[in-house]
Amino acid sequence: MTHSTLIFFTLFITFLTSSIVQAQYDYEPSDKYPFGRLSPEAPSELADFDPLIGLSECSSEIRNPDGSWNPPITMHWKWKYVMNGNAVQDETLSENGIHAGSIRQFNADSSAWYVHFYSSNSSPSTLPSWKGGKKGDNSIILYRPQVAPNGMEGFYKINFIDITEESFEWRGQWVNPDESIIYPTWNISCTKIES
Repeated sequence: MTHSTLIFFTLFITFLTSSIVQAQYDYEPSDKYPFGRLSPEAPSELADFDPLIGLSECSSEIRNPDGSWNPPITMHWKWKYVMNGNAVQDETLSENGIHAGSIRQFNADSSAWYVHFYSSNSSPSTLPSWKGGKKGDNSIILYRPQVAPNGMEGFYKINFIDITEESFEWRGQWVNPDESIIYPTWNISCTKIES
């Protein structure tokens, strides 16, 4: 093998390897697509969160243990496709200094979303998770078992409602198993500012 053939062969292998590695990241956030893209190989349900992908400015209002509501605070909620377009990640940056995020994966076997939540406010050994899915054209409902302060069994229910390309509403509420008792604890209203 001549010296020039060896150089050509080395350059060819380097180019081929680089192309294969780059293809593994085609749908990741990039300069051209700052919020990533949905992989065509992903389950179609991954598009459930597509209208939220981007950056939204939100007003967040949390209920106090005594039942009163705190004044609303401003937060930014960023949504993007991750894992090369096969999952959704979101993160919030709040003016009160408490920041949070989630990794959202759709499990085709159970036909359900699984959402794993993390926060700068705590560092649990296991991340809390919610399970659920899309309801109708513009809402997503997720549940996590949670016992009420009085010991009653129930769930913490997350509602994404009124989802459009421009805005969405988020509601957090405790509910008993048949949802005859609903206790709202957190409201967020968001308007898209970048997509």
